[in-house]
Formats: sequence, C-alpha cells, structure tokens
Amino acid sequence: MQSKPEHAATAGIVCVGLGPGDPDLMSVKADRLVRQARHVAFFRKKGRPGKARQAVQGMLAEGAAEYAMEYPVTTELPVESEAYVELLSRFYDDWCLRLAELARHEQVIVLCEGDPFLYGSFMHLYMRLRERGDVRLEVVPGIPGMVGCWHATGLPITWGDDVLSVMTGTLPEDELVRRMQAAEALVVMKVGRNLPRIRRALQRCGRADAAWLVQNGTTAAQQVARLSEVGDEVCPYFAIVLVHGQGRRPEAAW
Repeated sequence: MQSKPEHAATAGIVCVGLGPGDPDLMSVKADRLVRQARHVAFFRKKGRPGKARQAVQGMLAEGAAEYAMEYPVTTELPVESEAYVELLSRFYDDWCLRLAELARHEQVIVLCEGDPFLYGSFMHLYMRLRERGDVRLEVVPGIPGMVGCWHATGLPITWGDDVLSVMTGTLPEDELVRRMQAAEALVVMKVGRNLPRIRRALQRCGRADAAWLVQNGTTAAQQVARLSEVGDEVCPYFAIVLVHGQGRRPEAAW
C-alpha cells in the first residue's frame, strides 16, 4: 500500500535528478518526491518506455497521471540542421506551455536521468519556464551518470592536479582530438553510434589503450570493459567512455 503524503504538495514544476540508474543511488528527497507525485512527466523516444520512467518503475503512487514527452526527432536528422532545430524548438515550446498550465494548480514532477543540469533535456524547458516566470520552479540535483560509470571501473578518475575534461561524442573528430590532448582525465558522453569516431580520436592521441567503455552504468545490465576489448557494434547512446588521470600522488613509504 502506498503511503499518503504528509502534507499537500506546493503547485509548480519540480525536476528530479534520478542519478546514474540504480534506484538506490537516488537522493532521499528525490525518492520522496517521486513516491508522492500525482503528476509525473518524462522524456522518451517514440516507441520506447523512457530510461527515466524505467528507473522509477514500481515507485509511483497508484493513480498518478503520467505525461510522456516524446521527442519528435532524435538521430534521424543532423543536430545542426535547420529542420532538427525547428522540430526540437517547437517540441520544447509546446511542453513548456502544457506543463506551465498544469503547474498553476498542481505540482508536476519531471523525471531526469543523472543530474538535470548536466546535458539534461529538462534544461531546455527550464530556461523557457524561467523566462515566463509564472510558475514555481525547483530542480533536485542527482548523481551524474559519469560518476556512477567511473566508480564501476573500480579506479579513481583523477589524481592530484589532473585536469578532467567532459565532452560529447557528437563533436567532430578533430575537435575531440584537440580536447582530449588538453586534459589528463577524460569523460566522453553520448557515445552510441559515435563510438568509431571516439575510438579514432583516442587512437590519434595515443590514449585508446587506456580507455574504458561503460554501458548501462550502475544498472542490472551494466557492462564494463577496456575499449580495446570491445568492437564498434552499436552501443547505448548513454554509454560513457573514460580515460583515468594518472597524476600526482604520494607513494606508499614501503
């Protein structure tokens, strides 16, 4: 039996960072808000259940209203194309209006994997809603997916004065190389079909042998392997490539 909320929820929009995938790694606040929610919105690709929605399976209160925000396009068009930008802009504009109207009198919980302010789709809604200024806005931080992934390797990501660089695999190969050469520790997000380009960039930097690929980090489907041991077959878009820093550290006296 689901417990009843201890107090009435304040109207507005609350985006909840769900963390890297394992429900046990959600914050206490996020867990409470999700379980008490009466209106829940989440992003998903058309025909898919949505990773954020899957993460809270079994947690939602009976009778909670769900709002699936289905992207009109994901990888079908180049991200720099005019058509892609127009479709996504209309999508975010539309959901901004719909959620704002609902949030005038109700609390709406928006689910977001990882942390909402780190490459999260909610950021596009947040900026529109903040500009409107007619609904209460709150964002609950979450453990970023990359943090769960580097813990999955069992190795520290940075030492001493190491510089950590976070980039997306959607960047052009030459830009990836430039940024990889400028940092000691690397995190490459949004892998998926970009894996061959990421691998080539790492090879050009002489860092491919030190790279790891983590798929579905912290979940039951987690896969952790050296990048050199994995082929270029399609992997999840939310997979992460890591190169650990090897910087300054005090060595053991013995």
